[in-house]
Amino acid sequence: MSEEFATLTENTGALKDRTVFITGASRGIGRAIALKCAADGANIVIAAKSAEPHPKLPGTIHSVAAEVEAAGGTALPLQVDVREEKQVADAMARAAEKFGGIDAVVNNAGAISLANVESTPPKRYDLMQSVNSRAVYLTAHLAAPYLKQSPNGHILSLSPPLNLKPEWLGPCAPYALSKFGMTILSMGLAEELREAGVSVTTLWPRTLVATAAIEFAVGNREMFEQSRKPAIMADAVYEILLTENGALTGYQLIDEELLGERGVSDFTDYAHNPAKAGELAVDLFLDP
Repeated sequence: MSEEFATLTENTGALKDRTVFITGASRGIGRAIALKCAADGANIVIAAKSAEPHPKLPGTIHSVAAEVEAAGGTALPLQVDVREEKQVADAMARAAEKFGGIDAVVNNAGAISLANVESTPPKRYDLMQSVNSRAVYLTAHLAAPYLKQSPNGHILSLSPPLNLKPEWLGPCAPYALSKFGMTILSMGLAEELREAGVSVTTLWPRTLVATAAIEFAVGNREMFEQSRKPAIMADAVYEILLTENGALTGYQLIDEELLGERGVSDFTDYAHNPAKAGELAVDLFLDP
């Protein structure tokens, strides 16, 4: 694993031979989650659109598959658009056939545009709702039969705690709706699947995370200096997937808080630039 995505929490081997289906896993946080779980011996389904190299965005389902195998996991790279029901259904069927089931679904794929209603074209609005909130519904709808067969099934979505303050809604209501929709669906799913033993949680970063979204959609490369590495989210996801007996189901979690509860006391090395660890920017939808 490259230094950029190096993990700071130790692997336990608890995910060995478990199957983790990760959307948007060809780069960024999804890739970091894939490599973290792979180092524990997990089977990783790399479900993403990027099958061919992009001139600006490194990483494809095939390059991550090679990294997963090198890290100690078993990879199944599948080109999947989370908006397309048949593609998602076929990918899950192939994953279950290859690995004998699915133990966790991580809804990481996302679309972002920080614009108000007047400035958001209908096509962009529809994209955000489809890739964000609708995808949580679709993956859960299709994965539930598999997850119910797992001894420790999980659905984990990367979405924020509900925060309906006007200062968050006014500037970017379309995006906020799509992300809060993910959270509301997760809250409902936690109750729906509680008796079946499937844990449903959400996770959001306390600070900005150095990804392509920060560089191209939200800000610029300079904002990386105020960001943490994707490894912090990967470590938090790992801790969630280890948690048994539905202990976290229904929770809206923050990476820093969860890792602090699990024993991490020094977050300096998670910073993209450790020298700037005291100058990190708080992420969207979170109050300082």
